[in-house]
Amino acid sequence: MDDNDLRQMAQKYRALTERALKKVSIKAKSGSRDFERAEDFLSMARDYFNDGKHFEQQGDLLLALAAYSYAHAWLDAGVRAGFLDGKRDSKLFTLS
Repeated sequence: MDDNDLRQMAQKYRALTERALKKVSIKAKSGSRDFERAEDFLSMARDYFNDGKHFEQQGDLLLALAAYSYAHAWLDAGVRAGFLDGKRDSKLFTLS
């Protein structure tokens, strides 16, 4: 895999994860333990997403791709666990 392939993959996964971050929301009531858990999932996803953008800007495309993948995995796990609402979007999240 060359740099151009990595660049395209990083851009693809950045866009995919950015769409997922915009779509997802917390299911639980504010102040509840499940709300706190959902916030943890979102916080981890946002942190990894921001790391991915940093690595991409620095030209470290492999780390960027890994960070975007981790970010999306946190969102997907939060949806699967029932803490986050993926709005029934089976293209962005694993629903079953």
